[in-house]
Amino acid sequence: MEFALLDTIVFVAYALVIVGLGLWVSREKEGYQKNAEDYFLASKALPWWAIGASLIAANISAEQIIGMSGSGFAVGLAIASYEWMAAVTLIIVGKYFLPIFIKKELFTIPEFIEYRFNTTLKTILAVFWIALFVFVNLTTVMYLGARALDTIMGTGDGSLLIPALIGLAFIAAAYSLYGGLSAVAWTDVLQVILLIIGGTVTTIAALNHVTPDGGILNGMVHIYDVAGDKFNMILDKSNPEYSNLPGVGVLIGGLWVANLYYWGFNQYIIQRTLAAKSLKEAQRGIIFAGFLKLIIPLIVVIPGIIVYVLYVQPEGTTIIPGVADVFTNPDGSIIYDNAYPWLIRVFLTPGFKGLVVAALAAAIVSSLASMLNSVATIFTMDIYRPYFNKNATDKQTVNTGRITAAVALLIAILMAPQLANVPQVFQYIQEYTGLVSPGILAVFIMGLFWKKTTTKGAIYGVLSSIVVALLLKLPALEMPFLDQMLYTLIITIVIIAGVSLTTNPYDEDPKAIHTTAEMFKTGPAFNIGAYAILIIVAVLYAVFW
Repeated sequence: MEFALLDTIVFVAYALVIVGLGLWVSREKEGYQKNAEDYFLASKALPWWAIGASLIAANISAEQIIGMSGSGFAVGLAIASYEWMAAVTLIIVGKYFLPIFIKKELFTIPEFIEYRFNTTLKTILAVFWIALFVFVNLTTVMYLGARALDTIMGTGDGSLLIPALIGLAFIAAAYSLYGGLSAVAWTDVLQVILLIIGGTVTTIAALNHVTPDGGILNGMVHIYDVAGDKFNMILDKSNPEYSNLPGVGVLIGGLWVANLYYWGFNQYIIQRTLAAKSLKEAQRGIIFAGFLKLIIPLIVVIPGIIVYVLYVQPEGTTIIPGVADVFTNPDGSIIYDNAYPWLIRVFLTPGFKGLVVAALAAAIVSSLASMLNSVATIFTMDIYRPYFNKNATDKQTVNTGRITAAVALLIAILMAPQLANVPQVFQYIQEYTGLVSPGILAVFIMGLFWKKTTTKGAIYGVLSSIVVALLLKLPALEMPFLDQMLYTLIITIVIIAGVSLTTNPYDEDPKAIHTTAEMFKTGPAFNIGAYAILIIVAVLYAVFW
């Protein structure tokens, strides 16, 4: 169970390679000063495979691996809806959102708000996104990652928590602050390869040890025999986790709100596609990411179900004694999010343990780097340049981005330990992001596709959406948070439409987006990939319904 010298060597080698690669790919030519496009959009030179890999690397982090494994323990395969439905969502984003964003040559998502509505609303949303990235996303990624490393490399008592926080922050900062999106995206390719290899090794090792007889096939049969109900994708109302994943409502309700907001209008995700060589290249990258999303549950959710099986098995029927004690608090509550770190610590041999910990660190570091770059991009392009220095030079722009990222990282380090008492951090992120994401999604959808939407309607809608979301959270309603998100979206759209119709004297708003059928035509590679993803998702739900 100890973290051996060989593991330490593997882990240190990973850190050196990632930092070295990041610095190398983002090095400046002699006499050349990076400009905003170089630093924030990787010179708009990313190919499809780098975009797809970087999308997944930015997405899959500690809250995904640790949090979704914990939810796999608590809920089962149903939590995989976040991954499989995301693959479908990516198709929508690639076909209907990207053509507009890339045509407008955007740096940031708030920039679109200024183009479609006005500067005031752009600034409101820019400040909101910076706060969300720093106080929710960066903080949770750092905390879960540091806690995982403390569990695997230390004793799990929190003694390595602060050193791990500082170490992860240092690795991410070492190349991302200097190199910008170019360093982040190109290192993400290696990070994703490492993540998939490490996740596969962990799943195989756990399956091989889940029964005394051993064997991967035996393990698969055994976990299905013991925990068959954990493989139901659609939960009924009797399930204690129904409030988190409300049955068929997952497929037709609030999960669409969460996914469309996250994949379509989240700066640290969509920024990769804005840095593509072309629209076609961005769309191919989106499809590649969609296929990668389909396999993620195999390496993050199945391990959690394996831990559940070990947890409920009577003593003597497993090769690991005392599992229940490891995951049970003195008050009887279960520590779900310890599932993945515990598997690594118990089942992997020296060398492999270092490899998987490096993969876990890769997922954490790539997401940290992505978020830091996006915070820097939004602050610099949407706040610093318009309000503080309209004539900023390339050097001032890039340096402001670097300073912003450094400050954001410092705040996240200080805030991260405050999450110690949250039981399922992945669900926590989804629920509290869900307070604001429906309103923002409503503003974007109406702004993109309804020409009568006015600025006043958008402002009233986004502000009232928070009030509506809070009212729907009242305990008396007993409403699952995904349902709350759906109803908040619908009510916000009605408010935007009502205000727009009563305040707009024109047939369409003067700043309306004009689209043509030609804009949304996609190439054969995108179309074939999209159909393949849709068929695979349909089969998965049919099998595990």
